[in-house]
Amino acid sequence: MKSAPLPDAGANWVDRHAPESLKPWLKLGRFDRPIGIWLLLIPGWQGIALAIGAHGLTPDLRTLWLVVGFVIGACLMRAAGCAFNDVVDRDIDRKVARTAARPVASGRISRKQALIYAGACSLISFLILLTLGRTAIGLGVLSLLLVAIYPFMKRVTWWPQAWLGLTFNWGALMGFAAAIPALGLITLNHHIALENGVAIAESSRVGVDAAWLPALLLYLGGLFWTLGYDTIYALQDIEDDAMVGVKSSARRLGSNVRLGVGVFYLFAIAFAAGAGVVAGLGVLFYIALTLYALHLSWQTRRVRNDDGALALRLFKSNREAGLILLLAIILGTVPLPL
Repeated sequence: MKSAPLPDAGANWVDRHAPESLKPWLKLGRFDRPIGIWLLLIPGWQGIALAIGAHGLTPDLRTLWLVVGFVIGACLMRAAGCAFNDVVDRDIDRKVARTAARPVASGRISRKQALIYAGACSLISFLILLTLGRTAIGLGVLSLLLVAIYPFMKRVTWWPQAWLGLTFNWGALMGFAAAIPALGLITLNHHIALENGVAIAESSRVGVDAAWLPALLLYLGGLFWTLGYDTIYALQDIEDDAMVGVKSSARRLGSNVRLGVGVFYLFAIAFAAGAGVVAGLGVLFYIALTLYALHLSWQTRRVRNDDGALALRLFKSNREAGLILLLAIILGTVPLPL
């Protein structure tokens, strides 16, 4: 049976060039829709660049490996997450026009096969993770919890897009940690109070190392960025979601979608700016950040509740938005002559 293009895939290399026998597997991993790979990858690259800027690091061959390794990892983990999501959502997907032809929902790939596929992609990703340093490894393992819970969030909350933000931007923390392998996540401060040279009290305090503040602000900015762009994406399914009882931020906001997206993007810009301030990035960062703000503002002005095709185009434009912020961070590491 020939594999037909999926409704939201557009023109893509899988439908044009892939062997027919491989198309269902490539579509299971969403390789016919690479925008998701970009949106998972870019925060990781941003985290690497921010670590370089915040700590005055000089890029080297290891940095090149991080850039390449994150590409491979993003491709594989997005494929694993999509396969798992399709297994969990197979009954819902059959009732939604945009997703009914997906490989698991249509029966071209079985539930067991999809889970094996997800496991294989995760295993290869884990081998890459082992090269990134202890803290990044720990963060990578923790990310599996976010991935596993995400498909269920649309059943219990109006804000599954927020959980996607937590998940998709985890790479910002991992990239930051991988670029500085000696940086631990937790610090233990031990204090002894003395009186006349005699210890009279002692205390310990556990906390997150302050060096993580730029990465945490970048992560929060990414969370709100994702909350904005995935709310736009959810506009495509708003009628079908209402029919089958799936919750989304687009449904929750209703006629206030444009306002909601604008607020989400405002927080995204503010947290990104905060990351640059704390990291000590230069003036070029703020000039380029203005372009990022203008791009998000353009999306906000154009979004409409009743135009799914436009929503998809605006959603896909976030590859450029993320790359603009990445460029801003890189430019912020460049010292200007006095």
